[in-house]
Amino acid sequence: MQTSFDTTMTEVPTCRLSFADLRLSPRQAHYLRGYLGRVFADHSPLLHNHYADGGLRYGYPLVQYKVLGGVPTLLGLREGAPLLQTLFLRVRELQLAGTTYPLQHKQLDTAEAQLGLADTLITYRFVNPWLGLNEHNYQRYRRASPAERKALLSRVLTGNILSFYKGMDLRLAAHERILVQLQVQEKTIRFKNQPMMGFTGHFTTNALLPEDIGLGKAVSRGFGAIQKVST
Repeated sequence: MQTSFDTTMTEVPTCRLSFADLRLSPRQAHYLRGYLGRVFADHSPLLHNHYADGGLRYGYPLVQYKVLGGVPTLLGLREGAPLLQTLFLRVRELQLAGTTYPLQHKQLDTAEAQLGLADTLITYRFVNPWLGLNEHNYQRYRRASPAERKALLSRVLTGNILSFYKGMDLRLAAHERILVQLQVQEKTIRFKNQPMMGFTGHFTTNALLPEDIGLGKAVSRGFGAIQKVST
């Protein structure tokens, strides 16, 4: 039985499918999402977050489309991990923005990621801009002082981490607290042809997070992807 002094931990399967012989820009990640969602429409709830009747699948995306260091990459979590393994041999080409790319080299990596609160602090950097603000908290952010802005962003990021944990079926105990120290800079990006405020930089936390997952808004399109900073 768990006591009040136990730390809540779990493991989730992860799968990373990358196409190292292609080079794309981060803003082209949605082309991957659109193409594979059409080709494998029978898996649309996981690949595209839509059901056959047109309804939306709400919750943390279990398949995410990213461009990491120029390399098109799919990340699967929980049920999304075995799905990517199943589709690995079936993906023979990519058709992106009217151009067909034969795939000569594909790489599939699987792992088990531990989630929960660590005894030490870990630093992660945003390798793609973090979209942390919605319409409501954007207005609060614009009116706030520098100290208030930092506190607001720290609360938002803590909520993003909790939402990710919820999507992985991990519930922290009442005595457990996520700690966040945030160092970010504003960056204007375009999302769905509209300018939006994003953030680049890094954060330090006691939360264990898998490599390359997304935090914040539009994570299925590659935004908010994180990687651990080597110490």
